[in-house]
Amino acid sequence: MSAMRATILMLPIALLLADSGIAVAQSPATATPGKALNMMFVPKFLGTDKYGKLFDEAHQGTVEAAKELQNPGLLLYTAPIQAGRGPSQSEIVAAAAADGVKAIMMSNASGDQVVPALKAARAKGVKVVSWDSPIPSAQDEDVYIQQVDFSQAGQLMADMALDSLGPAGGQVAILSTFPDAPFQNAAIAQFDAALKQPKYAKLEQVDLAYGNDDPALTAKQALALVDKHPDLKLILIPTSTVIVPAAQALQDKGLCDKVKVGGFGLPSEMGVYTRNGCAAQYAQWSFVDLGYLSYYTAYLLATHAIKAEAGQQFMAGRMGKYTIVKDPGRPHGLRVLMGPWAVYDKANLPAIP
Repeated sequence: MSAMRATILMLPIALLLADSGIAVAQSPATATPGKALNMMFVPKFLGTDKYGKLFDEAHQGTVEAAKELQNPGLLLYTAPIQAGRGPSQSEIVAAAAADGVKAIMMSNASGDQVVPALKAARAKGVKVVSWDSPIPSAQDEDVYIQQVDFSQAGQLMADMALDSLGPAGGQVAILSTFPDAPFQNAAIAQFDAALKQPKYAKLEQVDLAYGNDDPALTAKQALALVDKHPDLKLILIPTSTVIVPAAQALQDKGLCDKVKVGGFGLPSEMGVYTRNGCAAQYAQWSFVDLGYLSYYTAYLLATHAIKAEAGQQFMAGRMGKYTIVKDPGRPHGLRVLMGPWAVYDKANLPAIP
């Protein structure tokens, strides 16, 4: 049988399988480099604090992806100035669409207020990819790049505590921000549930305190937990915003041989405390990778290599294969889950800045 006749016979079989609902394997879509597209990267704000620096790291990832994809078009990087000065995200989106930008990558700080501007942009053919923080309603957003599965945070906290303390286990306290902080409360509830599993029988949660997202109060609360619980081994902090003040407080009082801090933190900030033994395991994601994946996804959408629909698979350069799926947290949204949390401790210290 000739190769041509084999192809002719195979085609109807594939169509029959598709019609019957049986999945037909398809290769992930790949990007065609060199397409000229003006693209805009919009973080929540521009600033010099640690969040501004993290957004700069994400921007570095977009620069890397743009070079890799050989896009001769412009890569614009703009956002409201920290403290709300200058144009809003809605105004930036409107201006971008008017200036011929073909894709907007935005970390949303405007809730659904930005939707009218996005709707007008999409009417002009602009692709919209959110990252870090999505459009709550998912209206006029093509896809959301979610950094990690936040529903795994509490289980991860339990695993890090067990790895940090070893088989003997010990007493653990949690130091959160506010009593009504949604992410922290969800993570704490997941952590409590995880401790009921036999695997974590040696871990004993002895307290839950709050530092109101204030560095000075957090440091004070960390020391108060040590005084209150003489056998305390680990203070878990379910947010990166105040883990440093807690670690610094233990360091200043010479308590790191007795109690350590763990939870969620940035390698760039926690390296010194990892080296001196004040930090146990902590987790975070790469903002560089988040920017890189956001750019790749936006480029593929804007060049029509992929569609914003559930089941669409694509290759994103050095980061490999991804699939667009329905967003479990937003009934009308689509998301791409970037990947698992990255866990840091002394074992991978050379890779930590």
